[in-house]
Amino acid sequence: MTEVSGDDTGALAGQPLVARAVRLGRRLRRVDRAHPWLLDAAVVAVVGLLFGVPEFAHYDDGRDPLPITFAQLPVAGTLALQAGLVLPLLWRRRAPSAAFGVIAAVFVLQWSLGVFLRADVALLVALYSVTLHGRVRHLPWVGLVTAGLLVPVAVRVSAVVSVWGALFFLISTGIAAVALGFAVRVRRAQLAGLRERAARLEVERDQRSRLATATERTRVAREMHDIIGHNLSVIISLADGGAYAAEASPERSREALRLVGESGRQALGELRRMLGVLREQAGTPELHPQPGIADIAALCARLRAAGPEVVHRSGGELESVDRGVQLMAYRIVQEALTNTLKHAGPGTRVHVTVAVEGPGLRISVEDSGSPGGGRGAPGEGHGLTGMRERAALYGGMLSAGPAPGGGWAVRAVIPLPGGSE
Repeated sequence: MTEVSGDDTGALAGQPLVARAVRLGRRLRRVDRAHPWLLDAAVVAVVGLLFGVPEFAHYDDGRDPLPITFAQLPVAGTLALQAGLVLPLLWRRRAPSAAFGVIAAVFVLQWSLGVFLRADVALLVALYSVTLHGRVRHLPWVGLVTAGLLVPVAVRVSAVVSVWGALFFLISTGIAAVALGFAVRVRRAQLAGLRERAARLEVERDQRSRLATATERTRVAREMHDIIGHNLSVIISLADGGAYAAEASPERSREALRLVGESGRQALGELRRMLGVLREQAGTPELHPQPGIADIAALCARLRAAGPEVVHRSGGELESVDRGVQLMAYRIVQEALTNTLKHAGPGTRVHVTVAVEGPGLRISVEDSGSPGGGRGAPGEGHGLTGMRERAALYGGMLSAGPAPGGGWAVRAVIPLPGGSE
């Protein structure tokens, strides 16, 4: 069996005649969707003209070219039988089984009168329509009825051809009509399935796009929260401390202003870096590495300048930790220190630990609370939620709550690939 390649199919589709036929088919489908009765009327008109009118071409000739004598009816009787065979085709799509039943009844009446009509082809059109538009469970009964109707016809023409030869030809014609109906029905079902699948894929694509957009917005919002929230908290604390020490200790006030400027410049640099990546521009944006575990020491130093006593400890092979995990650890520590400065104040003592221990990375930020005793819980805002989401992104767990000796503690454990048990 010869296989048709994709190139051959494309070449066939590019033929002018095939292209015209495809365009004509599309126009017909559009017209049919707008005026479904028009196509049914056209089928009735074509069958009537092609197979009904020739009956009257030699009506008064009196000669029969076949050695079979058929009954001759008046013009009115012939027209009535033709109408009974052809007109039910108007309902061949809306009620195919009923249309077939009416045509079959007229067919039986016609042959019981011994009349031969070319419009009997309407029976095959009705059989095709039942296969294409009707219920599948009706088809076996329709096939049996058709076979039963064709047996008397084969017997009637046995003077010209054998009964078995005539029956074979007639039943083969009926099978061809059924096969054509099935082929068109299967093709339409395939096209409907493809259209449904295309629509479903388009919906899924839009959903994925919206989900990706929402995820990216969440990521950007979390980064902006970490950058702005931390640096503003440090700047506010430094500004308050500088204003308090302006008269008593001008040197400390100048140092506080210098640190305010450094924190502001750092926040501005990080914002520019992020916005440069997000902004669509022709040139390549200036890129800087994302902060990692090594930058936590500088982070603690900036917070220490704002007042809190920060003790930072690290351990293990931190350089081998993935860059994504390092950024996650930095942001968790940054958010925890921001909450400490915001809720415990500049007089608290903070212990920051980031270490590779066993199979994972352990992060701990514990403060002693405000000097006046205790500290208020930060609440379940975007900060704690963002920290938990960052830890969960790498399969880790994060807990935050009051520490046993007072204050607040944030602890996270992140599993590392290849960690030793």
